Amino acid sequence: MADSRALRVGVDIGGTFTDLAVLDDSGIVAVGKALTTHHEPAAAVEAVLRQAIADHRLDPADIATVVHGTTLVTNALIERRGARTALLTTEGFRDVVEMGREHRYELYDLGLELPRPLVPRHLRFGVRERVRADGAVVTSLDAAAVKQLGVELAAAGVEAVAVCFLHSHTNGEHERQAREILEAAAPELRVALSSEVNPEIREYERSSTTLANVYVQQLVEDYLADLRARLGGLGVRTDPLIMLSNGGVAAIEVARRFPIRMLESGPAGGALGAVAFGRTARRPDQLAFDMGGTTAKLCMIEQDRPLITHTFEVDRVYRLRAGSGLPVRAPVIDMIEIGTGGGSIARVDPLGLITVGPDSAGSEPGPVSYGRGGTRCTVTDADVVLGYLDPARFLGGDMPLDAAAAASAIREQVADRLGVSVPEAAWGIHTTANENMANAARVHAIERGQDPGRLPLFVSGGNGPLHGPGVARALGSPSMVAPPAAGVLSALGFLSAPMSIDIVRSRHALLGEIGLDEARALFAEMESEGAEVLTASGVAAADVVHERTLEMRFVGQGSEIEVPVPPVGDGWRDEVLASFRRQYAQRFGTVAPAGVEPELLTWRVTARGPEPAARLGFESTSDGRDALIGHRDAYFSPDGYAPTPVYDRYRLRPGAVLTGPALVEEREATLLVPPGARCTVEADSSIFVEFAVGGSR
Repeated sequence: MADSRALRVGVDIGGTFTDLAVLDDSGIVAVGKALTTHHEPAAAVEAVLRQAIADHRLDPADIATVVHGTTLVTNALIERRGARTALLTTEGFRDVVEMGREHRYELYDLGLELPRPLVPRHLRFGVRERVRADGAVVTSLDAAAVKQLGVELAAAGVEAVAVCFLHSHTNGEHERQAREILEAAAPELRVALSSEVNPEIREYERSSTTLANVYVQQLVEDYLADLRARLGGLGVRTDPLIMLSNGGVAAIEVARRFPIRMLESGPAGGALGAVAFGRTARRPDQLAFDMGGTTAKLCMIEQDRPLITHTFEVDRVYRLRAGSGLPVRAPVIDMIEIGTGGGSIARVDPLGLITVGPDSAGSEPGPVSYGRGGTRCTVTDADVVLGYLDPARFLGGDMPLDAAAAASAIREQVADRLGVSVPEAAWGIHTTANENMANAARVHAIERGQDPGRLPLFVSGGNGPLHGPGVARALGSPSMVAPPAAGVLSALGFLSAPMSIDIVRSRHALLGEIGLDEARALFAEMESEGAEVLTASGVAAADVVHERTLEMRFVGQGSEIEVPVPPVGDGWRDEVLASFRRQYAQRFGTVAPAGVEPELLTWRVTARGPEPAARLGFESTSDGRDALIGHRDAYFSPDGYAPTPVYDRYRLRPGAVLTGPALVEEREATLLVPPGARCTVEADSSIFVEFAVGGSR
């Protein structure tokens, strides 16, 4: 056994692989990957951790922290595997969740399919009660009707109830009364209140969020209990912390109460890893690019912070079309998702063009080269044919790939249809995937007031280092950064995340009319609530810090922007106005109009604990002279196949310089250094790639 030490474990369940990273004070101790077990997600977590413990002779009793992120909530909503749920709302408003915003996300599609609510109409009930927008009670709650509904719903097999009354974000008393009545009449019902889950304006989004939260709550509780038991069975003595979508971690009780905040917990880790490495290397602004087996995700990093959004869509009818899914209001790292991953299926469309994705072979059955029954060629199959992946060393040799089967599938499904050779078809698949991702990245950056051509691309995910150079060159990015253990960077990124919780209130007021005492009291109330959650999770009260933002707009506008604001004091309104105007100019590229008064809608406080000290790199045990481990034929257009140097990532020492073409291999990922590029191993073990101006792609 190893000497006693504090180990920190990060685990990320993705669509294709479950990733593991283990750190101690010196850096990375172990990494691992296992195919995700969709029917029983915690089983893959147990398997990959058990393997790491055995391979590296770790003592489970030394594990001080386990941070876990998962796509469980997203998958449950997409697959409709939640509880049988009912909705209680104000009389006359039962169809809000079906009417939505009455927005056609595709104007010319005559067969337009709208997102299907989680609760069918026969399980949506209007209750007599009414509260005005200012919180004044107009009509008292019909307690007898709520009691009767509780009895009938339980008898009908309903398991969960979302209570979403009109204007309850201003006054939630009727919702609290309804919960007391339901719990007394039918104790077996699980009840969620919109005034607790999402106390914000806009009935449709608030109702949709509350329904989603209670719909998956039992499923998440069962999963977390299974995860706890499996970790305990391995000898781990600590409860896992759960990664939230906002880039912070929380105790397991917070995740059980608000599972909707786990919605995008897995992808958050890649952005956090980019922040951690960027801070070490003094790169505050980056474009973080994470390409896994199923999708790719991109995120803007500004001043060492990932951008945050508060609206997310899940279960889209059209996967990449905004407006076609169910809205969820929760703090989420602002990412764009692209239906391109290693498992994305390639085909020739009716116009004779290669298309990639958005459908994926996933992990079951996976790409053809996995040899698990997949029959449709994918991006990974193309990368094998091009020589970028070593069939014998994939995942350290634990999962050999079938290059001949991949070539045969590409020949039948793409090459023969286009009248080109198999390598040319594979190159077309590879570059099409890169261009798809670059186009999405360009739009994402420009919409947020950034020029992608000036930003370094930070790559992660099992396929990020392989496709990142092509994406960076298509964007015109000057450079690219490939961190160590890029294939499991989400799991590593979890270990750099602080404890965090977001508190929100909606309070409408004109900036010029809001009283300073009122503003001070509202922020103080929210900060107290956030501090209480964190201290209950083990954070010392003195270590809690608060960040305040306001969602603001000009009077007459229909949407808001989020504005950072200082603590309330003398001159506060002027400081808020100046901050609003700066954010407005950056977002829209124009000076904010004069003579129009701004108004405040939503108040936010993020409470954070201290950031953990985590060294995410590793130290080479080699002098660097044995890093070159051979050559492999790799394809680069227009020259074709050429013997290409292959380096062992673990034997490269800081300061080492390589020129392309080259392949740099580690267990979970392969870095492709294109012809004409130059790369340097940095002090934190990351590889900094610079592209020659006008060089080959």
